[in-house]
Amino acid sequence: MAMDYLKKMNEISLPSNFETVDPETKIKQVDSWWDIIKYAIVAFIIIVPIRLYVVQPFIVSGESMIPTFHDGDYLVIDEISYRLNGPQRGDVIVFHPPNQKKGVYYIKRIIGLPGETVTMTNGKVHISSDTDPKGMDLVEPYLQNMLADNFTTHIGQNEVFVLGDNRPRSSDSRAWGTLPIDNITGRALVRLFPFRDIKYLSVKNQTYGDTTAVASQ
Repeated sequence: MAMDYLKKMNEISLPSNFETVDPETKIKQVDSWWDIIKYAIVAFIIIVPIRLYVVQPFIVSGESMIPTFHDGDYLVIDEISYRLNGPQRGDVIVFHPPNQKKGVYYIKRIIGLPGETVTMTNGKVHISSDTDPKGMDLVEPYLQNMLADNFTTHIGQNEVFVLGDNRPRSSDSRAWGTLPIDNITGRALVRLFPFRDIKYLSVKNQTYGDTTAVASQ
């Protein structure tokens, strides 16, 4: 009886309206130059605006941001945030320094904001303003090396004051003055290389707080 049942099952036929399909006939190959051009155009339209206006890769070149970033670190820079919100203290940013020719980029940390006064005494940073004349001493746990610098700088509107985390090896606002906000390319968002140090770099992670080489001089 079991044999009769199996035989019957083997004799079951497909409905007359059931279409058998060779899976390969449902895959269209990109076998014409026109198809390739169309898909390339679509990719170009999608990728290029992201590359130009949203994120951009940079490679650190130099030692001015040690220990936060090292020579050869591969970073992705967020270019859109500052179109929505202003720079924040502690942001690590990539920018075009006002004393350099076009195409040169530096990476530093924002220490002072528009309208503030930055005072450094024996390397210690104090921040004050008209609305907060008493101000605050800046806590900078990311520092390993300091200089006994002494100066006072007032930051104008639409400017920020930036310093490298490795103060003895950094050319920054101490040397060439405040940075126009319009010179900022964006803030460090992700470190992709070296792989062991991959990290999303939120402002919180940066703790307050150089494929164009970012000069870290």
